[in-house]
Amino acid sequence: MGVHFRCEIKLLYSALTDGADRGFNYVHLDPMRGGRITSEEKSAISTYVGAGIAVLLAVIGIYFFFLTQKIKKETTTFDPNRPVPTDAVLKSRLKAEEYDVVRGNGSQTPFQNEFWNNEKAGVYVDVITGEPLFSSVDKFDGKVGLPTFTKPISYDALVEVPDNTNDMQRVQVRAKRSNARLGHVFGDPNSPTKRRYVLYSAAFHFVPLEQMKDRGYEKYIPFVEKK
Repeated sequence: MGVHFRCEIKLLYSALTDGADRGFNYVHLDPMRGGRITSEEKSAISTYVGAGIAVLLAVIGIYFFFLTQKIKKETTTFDPNRPVPTDAVLKSRLKAEEYDVVRGNGSQTPFQNEFWNNEKAGVYVDVITGEPLFSSVDKFDGKVGLPTFTKPISYDALVEVPDNTNDMQRVQVRAKRSNARLGHVFGDPNSPTKRRYVLYSAAFHFVPLEQMKDRGYEKYIPFVEKK
């Protein structure tokens, strides 16, 4: 879509400038007029160019409207068949903190992040792809100031890798599809799954239960309402 509109804009611009040049050249070369442009001709040329510019601006406006709608759809709705955005696209879409967490080695301050004490019903989705990874029914207060869960919606959606950074031996959790760095998983004898997932708020968007159907998450509603 973007390439199509850019081509239209270039063609319109070329047509306008070429047409204006032909108009001025025609008047300049006419020996019967002595190379002078009459007020009527000036008015006609101005009208022609003005109308062309108006059309050009309208096309540009339409292009940016559809581009904005496309980006909004890709960042607020879920489509499992949508390709994973490139890092270049992610840098332009994500906040600096979000990008640093999911693609770098960034962290967040406990008790000073968006979802550590969120108690609303809904799903926590990958900030890169929108894939639902964790449900509010599995979230609990882990006393660490970061979103903590007993389990994911699907274990198959995650991968676990050793993490020896900061002179510690931990197990890092990543989203399998996007390779987003989500946080860490620890053993927890008090958890019903004997595990706890301590995650970064910046790695997720939260979709409230009341918005799930309209945003493409209808099939995941039972994961939120099951308790």
